[in-house]
Amino acid sequence: MAQTTLSRFKDVHAALCNPKLRQSLYDAGEVIMKDVLLTLHGEEHKIRRHLELRLFRRNYAHHYETNVFPKTLAWVLDPLVTRGETDLVDFGYRVTMNLTADFAGVDRPHKTSEETDRLLAIVKTFSEGATLVHSDRNPSEVIAEVKTAQTAFRQFLEPSWSRRQRLISQFLNGELKEDELPRDVLTVLLRNQDSIELTDELIEREISFYLQAGSHSTANSMVHAVNEIFSWADDPTALLEDPLLLQKCVHESMRLHPASPVAWRTPTEPITIASRDITPDDLLILDLHAANRDPDIFGDDPEKFDPYRYVTYVKTELYGLTFGAGVHMCTGRDLDGGVASRPGTD
Repeated sequence: MAQTTLSRFKDVHAALCNPKLRQSLYDAGEVIMKDVLLTLHGEEHKIRRHLELRLFRRNYAHHYETNVFPKTLAWVLDPLVTRGETDLVDFGYRVTMNLTADFAGVDRPHKTSEETDRLLAIVKTFSEGATLVHSDRNPSEVIAEVKTAQTAFRQFLEPSWSRRQRLISQFLNGELKEDELPRDVLTVLLRNQDSIELTDELIEREISFYLQAGSHSTANSMVHAVNEIFSWADDPTALLEDPLLLQKCVHESMRLHPASPVAWRTPTEPITIASRDITPDDLLILDLHAANRDPDIFGDDPEKFDPYRYVTYVKTELYGLTFGAGVHMCTGRDLDGGVASRPGTD
């Protein structure tokens, strides 16, 4: 198998948008990633994405920010405030995992640190299974641990599933309004399970995928952003009075530290891309880390953290290719980094 690496921004962007290239980074992690949204290709992906994008109407980010985030942040943060200290990495995982659980549709009825510990251990095991291609451990051992974690996860998923089925039945019987249903991935999938032939096992994997992907990547992004801000700003607390600049800081940090430094693609047929011929037996490696530091796009100092950076290329935001591009662009990017501000934004 031949390997080809692309590292220039425009080449990588074109590859990400090419429908003849399928996602292949997670082939080894099928125990978690088989047939989930990220790994689907073609018509199947189009149907699933169209379904799940119903969640991401523009007002959803506002709903999440004003109704979901403050409550979850409060009950995660309160015991840490009482204790007087916390580790930023641990805090990041606790907050983002719980927020992602709200979005995915996984209930945590007790809302305690112990409950978070249990779910977080499960999610970290899921992440190890999803990224098995990078592991230096025995794959069989990792897969066995993931299957044990899947059994433990059902203690969270099954009551969440049952509650949503009851609510959906009440809605169908005219006992609830549609806007009284939970606004999460699990509810969307259960309401449409028959129309797109979703098995129970696939729904479980889809929720597991969302939970581990949102928790792992966002927690790491938060830590990087805090480090960049504290290294750059004379008075980091002043950013509290300038939320638009704070958002630019987050986006600039995301550019410099993409959650996945590379993406892998495999052609579905022989193609030529960036003047290179590749076949379905070859692996195309897209270097997102390098593409996000391409001076043709981000100026003469692309290695520098500069939230005032002005990007003129119309096909990107300040965060570059961190959220991908094309049909596999991250559906949760507005929740992770907020809707990119424009001149005149208040």
